Amino acid sequence: MKVLLVDDHPLILSALKAMIENLVPGVVVNAVSSAKEARFTLKVQRDHDLMLLDLQLGDANGFDLLTEVRKTDPELSVVVLSSSDRASDVIQAIDLGAMGFLPKRMTTEDLADAIRLVMAGGIFVPTMSVNPVRDADEPAPAAAAAPAGGGDSLPSFEELGITPRQADVLTLLLQGKSNKDIARRLGLSVETIKDHVQAVLRALGVSSRTQAVLAVGQMTQRRRNK
Repeated sequence: MKVLLVDDHPLILSALKAMIENLVPGVVVNAVSSAKEARFTLKVQRDHDLMLLDLQLGDANGFDLLTEVRKTDPELSVVVLSSSDRASDVIQAIDLGAMGFLPKRMTTEDLADAIRLVMAGGIFVPTMSVNPVRDADEPAPAAAAAPAGGGDSLPSFEELGITPRQADVLTLLLQGKSNKDIARRLGLSVETIKDHVQAVLRALGVSSRTQAVLAVGQMTQRRRNK
């Protein structure tokens, strides 16, 4: 596995690099301290599996870089790493395509568990409502689908109360695929996919794809804590 770590704080960058390398033997971690270095690294090395991105960079806004990366490298999983854990920041990151959000204020043990989870293809978001109230002075984030990992770290379709086909739709939906793309991949009509998406959202008790990511993230955490 290959990870790109982006953080402009030297001590945090070094500590996180060492933590990740200790968590997964054989993992390759490229640690860079700026958006400029991140862009260059992604340009010359197209085989990264995961990007851990700090929102507070000296030469760029982390949200802007996240948006850019999701457009130029749509298959790259991006997880935000931030000193903030405000609901509005979490939602904006997920809306823009992040597959998780790791607050830096977590304990070392909890942060290690969260990193291990996202590296295994799971989703991690801070404990919060799946439909939180945004800060009154902040604009609503742009609407966008959010990606998510698959694998055994996610709840099964039985746990979610959906059919195997709806589970297939959910997996692709969480990866940021459009209804048209999902229909093409599964060999179904767009109208059928729309019906499946609505059924999945109802099963999760949410009304949007962003809320679905948050809900699955919360379920994943509860499942792991049992």
